[in-house]
Amino acid sequence: MNTISNYSKYTPYLYFIAVTACLFTSYNQSQGVVAYPILLFGIPFLWQIIKPNKKLNFTLGITFVCLSSYLILAFLSDVLHIIPLSHPIKQLTMYGGIFIFISLVMALWIIRNSLHKSL
Repeated sequence: MNTISNYSKYTPYLYFIAVTACLFTSYNQSQGVVAYPILLFGIPFLWQIIKPNKKLNFTLGITFVCLSSYLILAFLSDVLHIIPLSHPIKQLTMYGGIFIFISLVMALWIIRNSLHKSL
């Protein structure tokens, strides 16, 4: 049981690395070489696994909570038809609804890890 609790703190970082890898694979098939800068988004999460840093951890958590909150507002405005959106954006928000909520949970988990380590 101790091994599970020891390695569970890496779950949000592995999640964001997996999302980055999936996005890279998707864009690499359609865009080609243009997709390689997407891999740069996974570096801070990989760095947190290799050599954890409290400030980077907290910064990543806050940044992704803000991004996820913004995406949740866009998702809710689309679901409630508050703001008219184009068809491609509607498809993106509908398919990404679960992704948005999981990203928020993972970002909050990163902040929890950051605050838990600092106590």
